[in-house]
Amino acid sequence: MPTAEPHVSRAGRVELGLRQNAAQFTLLVAVNALVGGMLGQERTVLPLLAEREFGLSAHTAVLTYILAFGLAKAGTNYLAGAWSDRFGRKPVLVTGWLVAVPVPLLLIWAPSWGWIVAANVLLGISQGLTWSTTVIMKIDLVGPARRGLAMGLNEAAGYLAVAATALLTGYLAAAHGLRPEPFLVGIAYAALGLGLSALAVRETHDHARLEAGTHAARADGRHHHLHGGLTQRQVFVQTSFREPALSSASQAGLVNNLNDGLAWGLFPVLFAGAGLGVGRIGILAALYPAVWGLGQLVTGALSDRWGRKPFVVGGMLLQAVALALVAAADGFLGWAVAAVLLGAGTAMVYPTLLAAIGDVAHPAWRARSVGVYRLWRDGGFAVGALLAGVLADLFSIRTAVWVVAGLAAASGVLAAVRMYETHPGRPVTTSDVIGS
Repeated sequence: MPTAEPHVSRAGRVELGLRQNAAQFTLLVAVNALVGGMLGQERTVLPLLAEREFGLSAHTAVLTYILAFGLAKAGTNYLAGAWSDRFGRKPVLVTGWLVAVPVPLLLIWAPSWGWIVAANVLLGISQGLTWSTTVIMKIDLVGPARRGLAMGLNEAAGYLAVAATALLTGYLAAAHGLRPEPFLVGIAYAALGLGLSALAVRETHDHARLEAGTHAARADGRHHHLHGGLTQRQVFVQTSFREPALSSASQAGLVNNLNDGLAWGLFPVLFAGAGLGVGRIGILAALYPAVWGLGQLVTGALSDRWGRKPFVVGGMLLQAVALALVAAADGFLGWAVAAVLLGAGTAMVYPTLLAAIGDVAHPAWRARSVGVYRLWRDGGFAVGALLAGVLADLFSIRTAVWVVAGLAAASGVLAAVRMYETHPGRPVTTSDVIGS
């Protein structure tokens, strides 16, 4: 059962809404920024560390840490949703931060690459528990009207912190070396995140129970079969395969993070091979998540007005264009433009997919559906690491980027054909009906 009191109004009532829960919502935004920072400490430094300190030349071997991270995070996302329903949100969040504490220490002291991989297993577990829970808690707090804005703020905080930390660690690495200075930042993030989560964050499970009690069916008759009593297996099947919008979101999320795994693991190696220094690589590594983070402040809120589907389809297609430009370009300026486009395409997709899950999933099993969606989405890290590494070793990094660009385009087309508009305030159009 939850270990903390739910956030209530002055009158003692649990209330839904962004304004009514502003203090806790803002706190959770700050906590998720720290979660993102834990990921950002690796973005610039680890691919370079693999080559320069551990002598790994095969791209498949270099990407083992992303494979380990992706598998650990994907599996933990699935568990985080179920555990949040069973034990409450806050205990899962605090546990995630406890797992994060040793990560920067392992990165600093690792005597072999196996220790780096082990640190990324812990990082994946931690990210799965902490990021999933902050998503679920924000959806709990705001209710149905402002989900896009809530997810935009959540994901913006996380990925702006990824960008800022990637830039900071790039400068620290250029000035002081690849270890230990860049990872001292992670120690500070872990301590602050654990303290805030344990002492200041409040349980939000009662907000989900309140919404479940007032949940209204869609006027168009959709979701009539998605009642509140689904089993864990039924939630998995609906989210993964059967329900058109939920399964479309799951495949788009997987391909999106496949793209990100490629960008994380191989882009710094591609840029270094073209003669760019660590400082400029750090700028490029930060530019993509910075646009991604800032863009979500706009795209999440706009999806509350314009609907989810246009952002999902358009975002995947824009990512395909950006990746094609990465493969075709051969200098800092071209890659900077591509990084901006890739960030913009990801910003269109990332909060909107989470909001769509919140639109369709019943409040009684929404946390589990979020967990299943994030299982598929972050499984994309593992798929991306394997696919990109094998293609880069067999052919070249640019070939790997071209193939992934094609996958992103196919994902956008699939969403256009199969997904319907999920926002409860948007009418279902003829194209939605055909696409379902």
